[in-house]
Amino acid sequence: MIRDITIGQYYQTESVIHRLDPRVKLLGTLLFIVALFNYKNPLGYALGVIFLIMVIKLSHVPFKFITKGLKGIVIIMLMTVLINLFLTPGTTAVALGKLTITYEGIATALSMMLRLMLLIMGSSIVTLTTTPNNLTDGLEKGLGFLKIFKVPVGDVAMMMSIALRFIPILLEETDRIMKAQLARGADFESGNLMKKAKALVPVLVPLFVSAFRRAGDLAMAMEARCYRGGDGRTKMKPLIYKKRDAAAYLVLFSFTVISIFLGRWHVISDFFNSLYVNYILK
Repeated sequence: MIRDITIGQYYQTESVIHRLDPRVKLLGTLLFIVALFNYKNPLGYALGVIFLIMVIKLSHVPFKFITKGLKGIVIIMLMTVLINLFLTPGTTAVALGKLTITYEGIATALSMMLRLMLLIMGSSIVTLTTTPNNLTDGLEKGLGFLKIFKVPVGDVAMMMSIALRFIPILLEETDRIMKAQLARGADFESGNLMKKAKALVPVLVPLFVSAFRRAGDLAMAMEARCYRGGDGRTKMKPLIYKKRDAAAYLVLFSFTVISIFLGRWHVISDFFNSLYVNYILK
């Protein structure tokens, strides 16, 4: 399961999505997440699924590789589904003793599960199609307006980029440590919850030691190269918008407008129905 986590990894290939400006991809991810929480009906979720499939096709990243990241949130999705199934009030669909499953709970559970799946897959596209350096530059440029409030945008962007870069490294290190402990007779599967937690101690201790050592080596390497954050730093490859970025912004704007329209379809429908009843029929 550790190897199935795709967040923070970069998939090397040639595609339109890879060539887009990182600022476009960051804004697109933000708009996609906002749209997911705005949907209130199946039409909205259908639009989100179609849009995500189109982006995945254009990115040339294998669909199986992206869906691997869903294995890491299976427990979270299962808990979310169970909580919404049994704790959502409404019309009873199935009665299991004192527990009842409502039609509203089924609809909410399905929508929450689909929302989580689309959220993980959509967020993974950014790191899978953007190198850490470009991601850092995109964050620094995109959050440049925060400099007015004395926020060290460059340092924040660098820390976020380093954190994302360390995710696959730490996962690989965890997998290697677990295999070494298993070869020494460790058992991570049997026993109750407390025994399983105690069995992870031989994994967590060397993992933290390795993480601190890597962080120290990285800090020494940055100091040896005279790295200084803040204003005045130049870019070897400055970010410049191109025609494809303008086209991508147009697509994102259209997607956002349609998402808002579909997300509030019932409000718009009620408004036009009231106009029809109050003015046209009279």
